[in-house]
Amino acid sequence: MEDHNNESNGSDPGHPELRRINPKSPRQAIQPEQAPGPPPRSKQVRHPVVVFLNFLITLVLLAVVAFGGILYWGKQEFEATGPLTKDQTVMVSRGASLESISGQLQQKGLISSSWVFTIAVQVYKNANEMKAGEYLIPANASMRQIMDVIVAGRGVEYAVTLPEGLSSEQIIAILKKDAILVGEIDEIPEEGILLPETYKFTRGTSRQQIVDRMRRDHDKVLADVWSRRDKNLPIASPREMLILASIVEKETGKADERTRVAAVFVNRLRKKMRLESDPTILYGLHGGDAWNRPRTLLLSELKKPNNYNTYQIDGLPPGPIASPGRAALEAVANPSRTNDLFFVADGTGGHVFAETYADHKKNVARWRKVEKDRRDAANRAATTDGTATPKTKSSKTKPADSSQ
Repeated sequence: MEDHNNESNGSDPGHPELRRINPKSPRQAIQPEQAPGPPPRSKQVRHPVVVFLNFLITLVLLAVVAFGGILYWGKQEFEATGPLTKDQTVMVSRGASLESISGQLQQKGLISSSWVFTIAVQVYKNANEMKAGEYLIPANASMRQIMDVIVAGRGVEYAVTLPEGLSSEQIIAILKKDAILVGEIDEIPEEGILLPETYKFTRGTSRQQIVDRMRRDHDKVLADVWSRRDKNLPIASPREMLILASIVEKETGKADERTRVAAVFVNRLRKKMRLESDPTILYGLHGGDAWNRPRTLLLSELKKPNNYNTYQIDGLPPGPIASPGRAALEAVANPSRTNDLFFVADGTGGHVFAETYADHKKNVARWRKVEKDRRDAANRAATTDGTATPKTKSSKTKPADSSQ
């Protein structure tokens, strides 16, 4: 019976956790049981070293969170739309420090914070990659875009055009007049060794640098064209090709005539005929200043001793008479396949060609008539205006039997 009562009451003396607590009174039965107290704190947790380490970890975590926030904000600022309202140029001086560049950009209103720009450029490892030059910064450009422009060196480009057929003296005069180029030119280069072209440059480029580029480009083009020449030409060297190309350049400015004019001179060289080119006379008389003067030749000038005068000398003159472009070089290297030996102006800016001297004389007669008609028309117009001048004896520009 005793065992049965114990089983029915759910108590087990051997298992204290299952033992029922019998309240002493009904009131006590409805009172909540008291919760057990916290376990005693470990002595290791209270150790000063542990406390200090916990403090350090907390500080590090706070610093990491703060740094991350600043980094995020800085990145947003660096890539945000900039304050510039319209395109503006900025000049970065050679040797300028990152700090001075940043200050200059902020002073000009291109960026909102110089220190954000400085730090960001360092983070991107571009502190030593900022290039000198003049840069066009577009409106609303971000600091990131401005950094990319300066690092890439994409400066404002200017251009100077040197036309074909100028003398070296004329080319140097053009470069000296350019207001953007700087510095002096060491000396006037040898005739014909500068390649006429449009050359782009940035502010700060020197005139001598342009001259050096023209010379290098000339050497490359001359070598390239010479390597692709007709091997049957009566021309022995790249220099001879250059000399003849300079004559072709001065004889015609029409692209579709160059190869045919070149063919006339090549055919004459093959037949051991003199070239008889008027521009060679002018260059022999006046040198690099020849193309600043009128093209009219007096009979006395034609007969004057002149080692460039191809009416007097056999073969090519001693040097180029101008700066030929690539097209003139190409024309001489691969001239038209014709039997033409003569050409003369046709009155329209071009020339008429002939294989025989008889046909050439007819072409010359037509050209003389065109010249006469123009003079007569000019005199009639002058008479009508009351500004006519006394008629003077006309000077022959060349002998009647000139080849060109």
